[in-house]
Amino acid sequence: MALPRRLALCVLTGGVLLYIYMLRVSVEKTPPTRPLQHHGSSSSSRDSETSRDQQTLQTPSAPPEVSPGPAPTGKTPTSTAAHLQPAESSSRSDGADRTRTRTSTRAPIGLQPQQLIPTEPPFIGDTYLSEDTPPLTDCPDDIRSRVTQTEFGGRFLEHIPVLQWAQHVTPEQHQRLSQYPGGHGWGGVDYHTLLDTLSVLNSSANRRLLDDWTQRANESRCSRCAVVGNGGILRGSGRGPEIDGHHYVFRTNGAITEGFEGDVGSRTTHYTFSTNTLMNSMRSYAAAGYRGPPVSGETRYVFLPDHDRDYLLMKAAATHTLVERGPERAKDPSRYFGDDVSVEKLKMYHPDFIRYLRNRFLRSKALKTKYKDIYRPSTGAVMLLAAVHTCDQVSAYGFMTSDYRNYSDHYYDRGYRPVGFFINHDLLLEMSLWQRLHRAGLIRLYTHQ
Repeated sequence: MALPRRLALCVLTGGVLLYIYMLRVSVEKTPPTRPLQHHGSSSSSRDSETSRDQQTLQTPSAPPEVSPGPAPTGKTPTSTAAHLQPAESSSRSDGADRTRTRTSTRAPIGLQPQQLIPTEPPFIGDTYLSEDTPPLTDCPDDIRSRVTQTEFGGRFLEHIPVLQWAQHVTPEQHQRLSQYPGGHGWGGVDYHTLLDTLSVLNSSANRRLLDDWTQRANESRCSRCAVVGNGGILRGSGRGPEIDGHHYVFRTNGAITEGFEGDVGSRTTHYTFSTNTLMNSMRSYAAAGYRGPPVSGETRYVFLPDHDRDYLLMKAAATHTLVERGPERAKDPSRYFGDDVSVEKLKMYHPDFIRYLRNRFLRSKALKTKYKDIYRPSTGAVMLLAAVHTCDQVSAYGFMTSDYRNYSDHYYDRGYRPVGFFINHDLLLEMSLWQRLHRAGLIRLYTHQ
């Protein structure tokens, strides 16, 4: 009797072990479930908040990737040229490195629309304020009416604020923009510094780039803007009278006019700079005759905020006080902007606008490197694209063209100096953009050709 019982027990034990083994194999063959993330440029809910001025946030379709174009022969710059592609549902870039970028919002098979995987890293931040600002003119042939028919129509945001002013500084907006460093946000700038500075910019003149159009129009229906860079191509050009004949004349950084009026003109209605580029210009170009920003009754000063020092200098200039701290501590702003500068003549670019230009017009390969936090459009590029988003007709002078090696870096250089390339700007990408805007009929780019 003992033997049959032992046999029965062994058979039962073997059956149980076999069942457990088969169950384990079945479980291992079942694919694991991964949590899905929400689609968007940022998973933070801060991007959906609105400000007290009934501003809204807009998230346009994702811009296309850029691919490198053939670099000119000769000196190799530190930044790489790239070609822009229109913002369509898919695009293919020219050259050997051909990529396709999908911007469709349809979900892949098996996923619900609210479960799409993010396509942009958080620092891109392709979400911006939108303001319904009435147009200044009724120009029948302005840039905004033509851009929709060009390759730039999908990326051009007509209602993005170009300038920031008092109504923009709120705790909610500070929280949203603090995640972006440098000129692309308010990262590193404390809320009280922002509030103290931007609360001073509380007039209609501070929110409009062309604040005096009604006095300047002279029965013209279209605002005409000359945007003047400092490129050596202007030396001997004889374009001075043509430049001064525009309603508005934009200049930047080491803009020396004395002695060069025949080539570059003498008027300046808008001077764009950051505190850093201003101080560097005063050191670097003093020998060429640069003493500081142009000072005249019609000149407006447009700050490009790179650091908190820009906000501190802005506040000091607006309140006619000394700079309270930072590298410019105890300096008198009247040294740069004259004794009679008024708050109405001071303006400051909105970080959403600068980030938008980087993301949608000048997305360099530097954004995929360790230098991504310091890369931004050059000061001249921000100035020119601000005019494109504000003026009805834009003529660009002194900007890089494909034959840039034939000219010195600046029109006021005493001898030939090659153009310098640095990782914080992509000048070849900017040059490509100017050519494309010119071919699209959105700007008129001055060339010797």
